[in-house]
Amino acid sequence: MRDIIFSEPPGFRPLTLDLHLPEAERPPVIVFVHGGGWFRGSRRVFCPGRAEAETFGRLTRAGWAVASVDYRLSGEARFPAQLADVEAAIGWVLDEGAATFGLDATRVALWGESAGGHLAALAAAVPGTPVRAVVDWYGPSELAAIPKPIGAPGAPVQPSREELLIGGPLAEHGELTEAASPVRAVHAGVPPFLLAHGTDDSMVPSEQSQLLRDALHSVGAHVELQLVAGADHMWRGLDDLETVVAPALRFLALHAGPPESAS
Repeated sequence: MRDIIFSEPPGFRPLTLDLHLPEAERPPVIVFVHGGGWFRGSRRVFCPGRAEAETFGRLTRAGWAVASVDYRLSGEARFPAQLADVEAAIGWVLDEGAATFGLDATRVALWGESAGGHLAALAAAVPGTPVRAVVDWYGPSELAAIPKPIGAPGAPVQPSREELLIGGPLAEHGELTEAASPVRAVHAGVPPFLLAHGTDDSMVPSEQSQLLRDALHSVGAHVELQLVAGADHMWRGLDDLETVVAPALRFLALHAGPPESAS
């Protein structure tokens, strides 16, 4: 089901989602949040360079519905608009998604990659969230600790992805930078997290997932971290995506309830 409008923020474009449905009735739901540095990307792509059969198709074959959602990009609105959009998508699943498409609103999980992993982690930390489990693939967690890319000598200094999200230099927007950092948002009531990160990630250092793991441990939350040796961002260098998909599906089945077809 393509191009379903789930939110119409005043003054902005309508936000849409694609709903991938399994054969099972009343399926549990993964709300998927795409990557792209908050300034680009598409809900049509689960992981760049990977076929739909091994991503969205793999999840629906395992019995999950997948709501792959839009959010306002940093060129359209600064943070926290993006977080509000993910929350609106979760609300759609609980309301219209359950009523119209028969989704099981009691079994909702979040899954995001890169910038989408960052937003999934923040959405899971919102007090009272109905989300039961989170899969965060190589998402930023402490914005101020991400090295700013060095441009070519003599070239104009360009804002980083994080600065575009926040709306200016991070040092000048300290409060907003902290609010946009999942390590600062976690608390004892967050759902279980599975973090996965390549050790050779050239865009978001794997230390970002280690920082989030440590923050979750510090509040007594359940967290698992899968470090994939030699893998770069977007799992470049990883031959078999099942290396990270299969553990994620096992984790979700355990913490968000097994799909009806697998019970």
